[in-house]
Amino acid sequence: MQGLSRAVAIFGHAVLPTYSKGRVLRPERLSRFRCALSNPTDVNKGLASTTVADILKSKGDMDPSLLWCQTDDTVYEAVKHMTQNNVGSLAVVKPGVQKLIAGIITERDYLKKIIVQGRSSKTTQVGEIMTEENRLITVTSDTSILQAMQLMIENNIRHAPVIDGKIVGMISIVDVIRVVMEQQHEEMRHLNDLIKGKYY
Repeated sequence: MQGLSRAVAIFGHAVLPTYSKGRVLRPERLSRFRCALSNPTDVNKGLASTTVADILKSKGDMDPSLLWCQTDDTVYEAVKHMTQNNVGSLAVVKPGVQKLIAGIITERDYLKKIIVQGRSSKTTQVGEIMTEENRLITVTSDTSILQAMQLMIENNIRHAPVIDGKIVGMISIVDVIRVVMEQQHEEMRHLNDLIKGKYY
């Protein structure tokens, strides 16, 4: 019984975040349990191999054009676009056919730089208030979920454009946390099955 209690304690320590030490997750500590916890037919890849592409897939097919606006659009148009598509941010692209990334505009930008400052959203262009490209935090489709989470937490951002040469999507911290929690619940289910003797 002591051994089982120790296993549960180590498992909990491995999956729970420890922000005070600057770490997000420690899935490597699960390695000693991996063979016991994983059913051979299980399709769960685990946190270490889950990527941003998996998040985009779970969100379903979305037209990338719903995720961006142009630098010369008005803030009003951009906010209206966000509201209509139920998103909290838009990638900002430069005018032209190539849709090169120029920055990002978020609800927070609108509140801090338009509402609080008493500016008009109908006369202010997106390019005036966006976070510019040189300060932009982006990920690619093959960025691991843990890397994405670390980037977003360390830089205190809630949205990150997914750029594979061009914009292919957008992820939020909520998307990342949802996937992490789903993975942790799956691991806990396996541990529970092990305790109940399902595999033996």
